[in-house]
Amino acid sequence: MKAKATTKTTYQIPIGPIHPALKEPVQFEFEIDGERIVDVDVSLGHVHRAIEWTGMHRNPIQILYLAERICGICSYCHPMAFSLAVERIAGIEVPDRANYLRIVHAELERICSHVLWAGVAAHEIGFDSVLFLTWQIREEALDLTEYLTGNRVTKAITMIGGVRRDITPDMLPRIKKSLKVLKDSFEKLRKIYLEDKTFKMRSQGCGILTKEDALKLCACGPTTRASGVKKDVRIDQPYFAFGDLDFDYVTPDVLTGEVNGDVYDRIIVRLLEVKQSIELIERSIEQMPQGEIVSEPKIAKLLATLKKAKGEGIGRMEAPRGEVFHYVKLNENEYPYSWKVRAPTYSNILPWIPMLKGQQIADIPIVAASTDPCMSCTNRVTILKDNNKYELTKQELHRLSVEKTRRLMK
Repeated sequence: MKAKATTKTTYQIPIGPIHPALKEPVQFEFEIDGERIVDVDVSLGHVHRAIEWTGMHRNPIQILYLAERICGICSYCHPMAFSLAVERIAGIEVPDRANYLRIVHAELERICSHVLWAGVAAHEIGFDSVLFLTWQIREEALDLTEYLTGNRVTKAITMIGGVRRDITPDMLPRIKKSLKVLKDSFEKLRKIYLEDKTFKMRSQGCGILTKEDALKLCACGPTTRASGVKKDVRIDQPYFAFGDLDFDYVTPDVLTGEVNGDVYDRIIVRLLEVKQSIELIERSIEQMPQGEIVSEPKIAKLLATLKKAKGEGIGRMEAPRGEVFHYVKLNENEYPYSWKVRAPTYSNILPWIPMLKGQQIADIPIVAASTDPCMSCTNRVTILKDNNKYELTKQELHRLSVEKTRRLMK
């Protein structure tokens, strides 16, 4: 008896690298059954700016300028993580006051990033009026950033061994005024995002990342904390003066008593972290000791010290999106021997797959946006050989990694 031919019920849908719902270039290949997503594949490599290679031909002070431009939203965390790595290699002691000032700038950047994310999330759901509200609130944070650093996006406040500008007593009233505005605005955002019926219906039960998947796939930042994983570099391995400030991990059960790991939980974590960042800034200003703001104010002398430094160092920071990791090797030369950067989105790409499987096509924008991705600080090169794409196998990638490590160890 002749068997009946099976009819294919699933279809392939490509989205990206250019798409109205995507703010940066990334390509998805979806396999769908009706409106339901069956499988997902993600392709990177559409943006690569060779910043690491360029940095290996610049001195460490010049690299601060490059690192600041890895990501416009994390323009403080990247140069600061680089500075932490260099300071560890060169044995540079950062003044106590500078460590508190660093917290102020880092947490202000977290507020700017999370409020920006809230606006993008509202836009993806279809609430553009809420998007404009978040822009108005974020403007206050950007104005304060400009007041403290002289710039709104690329702050140019970082210096190896400290910071470039101090907070003087006459600046405190202006800072407190902005923090009060942000506090009042937080309550408005909390009601809109966490109590509005439409937001709940659109985000609860959508894009679930279980605690097991978050751990297995090495998710980081608010994405993993929303799944109940208590992981935060500020607490796990304190840097700056975070060890002097008593604060805890932000997970959704703090507010709701349960963890679902969905888009709604990721909204909860980011909004609560805005409130936490305001409190950390206030406490840092109160506890900030007097003293110097940089270990060596003379750039020529600092460069001479760095030119003699030799060794390897890492810098880890809890950026708004998650852990930023910088590896640096100095070899008694003007330029670094090696500089490698891992941005948090790099760790949050694989979690997209379990988040998107089983969801509807209409859920794709908000699920993808819920991890707050940044492709420009994540993308890697695509290798071509003889005009053909060259895929690196796991074994070959491991071999190349071992070879490079041995070269660096010489």
